[in-house]
Amino acid sequence: MQKLVRSIGLVTLVLVFIACTQQAQNKVVILATTTSTENSGLLEYLLPKFQADSGLEVRVIAVGTGKALRMGEEGDVDLVMVHAKPAEEKFVAAGFGVERVELMYNDFVLVGPENDPAGLNKMSSIDEVMVALAQTGSAFLSRGDDSGTHKKELRLWKRAGVAPNKVTYRELGQGMGKTLQMANELQAYTMIDRGTWLAYDGKVDLSILFQGVPPLFNQYSVMLVNPERYPDLNTGAAQKLINWLVSEKGQSLIGAYKVKGKALFQPNA
Repeated sequence: MQKLVRSIGLVTLVLVFIACTQQAQNKVVILATTTSTENSGLLEYLLPKFQADSGLEVRVIAVGTGKALRMGEEGDVDLVMVHAKPAEEKFVAAGFGVERVELMYNDFVLVGPENDPAGLNKMSSIDEVMVALAQTGSAFLSRGDDSGTHKKELRLWKRAGVAPNKVTYRELGQGMGKTLQMANELQAYTMIDRGTWLAYDGKVDLSILFQGVPPLFNQYSVMLVNPERYPDLNTGAAQKLINWLVSEKGQSLIGAYKVKGKALFQPNA
């Protein structure tokens, strides 16, 4: 009889442990996002405020946009926050994402050595810039990691009708912060989102040499991973995060986030 009581007690403890573990897991949202978002410091600023409001913890996996979307396709995360509209629309159309929700934007800038050997700061169009980078033999570092920044860069080469210089073009397979640091060490050109640039401004010996044209617009969106494909995802909690980000409070906080007095993102949910 005592053995039976002990067995029942052990089973009860196991069931309580499982229930507590599941409850704890329901309090955690897994977000795959870009290294540019992470490097900017925005999530470090936003997510503690969301946790205070909701009681939910957000665990961030910062990778390139392409890898973030693949993690969504494989059901490894609850939602993704990325910046490559064609890839995002394909993700939703294929049934991996529920809806593409536009969240905020900034833009890309071309940075490089202050002496600007390719003469980018004298040019008026992004097509001229890409042709100059291809034809002058100036060193250009690409993230080369299938990120949103990399995808945008490839579209700009194609738009200009040129291919990058095989001798001076290097694909690094690195995140935005590391790519910028290497461009600084080599005094090379690179393309970077403005948020990351402002976060690193003053830490590198490079300058913005071309900016402010429509093709450099950079939209960020957030998407739930489809729970019909992966019913074990923490979809309800992930939806609460999206609702908070697009709410008046979330949008206001995004717009209020600044580095050295400059806003890194403009909310546009």
